[in-house]
Amino acid sequence: MLTLFKVGGPFMYVLVLTSIVGLTFIIERGWALRWRKVVPVEVEKAVEDCQSPEGVPELRQICKLKPSPLSHLLLIAAEHLHWPIDENTDAIQTRARHEILQLERGLVVLEIVVGIAPLLGLVGTVHGLITLFGDLSTVGLGDNSAFARGISEALYTTLAGLLIAIPALVAWSYYTKKVESMGVEMETLCDEFLRRQYRHPKAG
Repeated sequence: MLTLFKVGGPFMYVLVLTSIVGLTFIIERGWALRWRKVVPVEVEKAVEDCQSPEGVPELRQICKLKPSPLSHLLLIAAEHLHWPIDENTDAIQTRARHEILQLERGLVVLEIVVGIAPLLGLVGTVHGLITLFGDLSTVGLGDNSAFARGISEALYTTLAGLLIAIPALVAWSYYTKKVESMGVEMETLCDEFLRRQYRHPKAG
C-alpha cells in the first residue's frame, strides 16, 4: 500500500481525499433524499382527505407537524387560496424551484467527483511513467520484469480514479432521477389539492 502511494505521488493522496468527499456526499444525499422524508405519508394522506375548504385547516396543521418539501409547497398553496388560481400556481412553482434546489444540493459535488477522479488518476499515471522513464535513462533497461512492474504500479492511479468515479456516477444518476421523480410527485399532489379547492366558490 505504501508503495502505491509512493508511485502515485501526491495524486494518490488527492484521490483518497476525493474518494472520502464522494463517499460523504453519497451517504448524506442518501439520508436526505429518503422518499418519506420528502413526501411524508401523513401529508400525502391529508391531501387526499382534503376535499373542500373546510379541510384546509387540518391539512395546514399536519403540514406544520410534518415539515418537508411537500409540506412547504402545500402551505404556500393553502395560504394563497384567496388568490386567482394562476397566481397561486406561480407562487407554488417559485417555491418548488427553491425546494428542488435544496434537494439537489450536494449532487454537483458528486458530478465533480465523477469528472475529476479519472483525470487525477490519469495524471498520476503519467507522472509515474515520467518518473519511471527518468530513472531508466540513468540506470538503463537491464531488467524487463522491473520495467513491467513499474508500469503496472504507475497504472494504479488510473485504476483508483475509475474505482472512485464509477460509484459516484451511479449515485449521481440515481439521486438525480430520484429528485426528478419526487418533483413530479409533489407537483401532482399540489395540482390535485388546487383543483379540489378551486372547484368551490369560496376558494375562488
